[in-house]
Amino acid sequence: MDYLNINKQAWNERAKVHFDSSFYDVPSFLAGNSSLTEIETAELTDVAGKSLLHLQCHFGLDTLSWARLGANVTGVDLSDEAIDKARELATQCNIEAEFVCADVYEFANKRSKSFDIVFTSFGAICWLPCLTKWAQVISDSLNQGGTFYMAEFHPVQDVLDGYPYFHQAEPDVVVEGSYTQAGNNSDHEQTMVTWAHSLSEVINALIQAGIRIDAVNEFPFSPYNCFENLIEKQPKQFQSIVKGQPIPLVFSIKGTKC
Repeated sequence: MDYLNINKQAWNERAKVHFDSSFYDVPSFLAGNSSLTEIETAELTDVAGKSLLHLQCHFGLDTLSWARLGANVTGVDLSDEAIDKARELATQCNIEAEFVCADVYEFANKRSKSFDIVFTSFGAICWLPCLTKWAQVISDSLNQGGTFYMAEFHPVQDVLDGYPYFHQAEPDVVVEGSYTQAGNNSDHEQTMVTWAHSLSEVINALIQAGIRIDAVNEFPFSPYNCFENLIEKQPKQFQSIVKGQPIPLVFSIKGTKC
């Protein structure tokens, strides 16, 4: 199965839908607002003047939001449609940024420099079959003493949606529309290939690649209303309540290249 081309085609179609969706709210970004959430901005600080690599950047809203905070940014994504839109946004906003069309593994051969920070977030790693290779790309892309930071949806939510918690050799192949509030209807369904990754798998892959884990946090909310039956307990904090208790919906990891 050529999972890479299947997912690239799907994300090319999603980029078109997402760009005009209220979920991403591009007009708000163009007006000067940041797309970053309270989780990332509280935990990844002091980016001004530092080089930042954003893996799986989609069409670059978060990448460009880091640039507005003073980072020298490079965004990478497998979707050429998304990268084209990211470059258009950068030009429109007069923000200096580099965008590279490549999947995470391919970027290892395209990379021409190292970075102070490597960043990735929300719905990224499920598209990757091997986290060992992913973590090695991160480590190789970082300067010595550089910072890795990720904020990602918690795999417990995947179990509630009927997906496995632990990694399996064979991927899940689904035909579905985009996530809630971003064009989720039958007119925009695509075939997509995903893999489950447990929290321990993520952590161990990073450790084995030479990333010292400085902090792991879990959050009982999602900053996005992108799953079914979420309840907004506070502004932009959406919870999933199971038997009266909120489940973890997001985890974050911060580390340093040793």
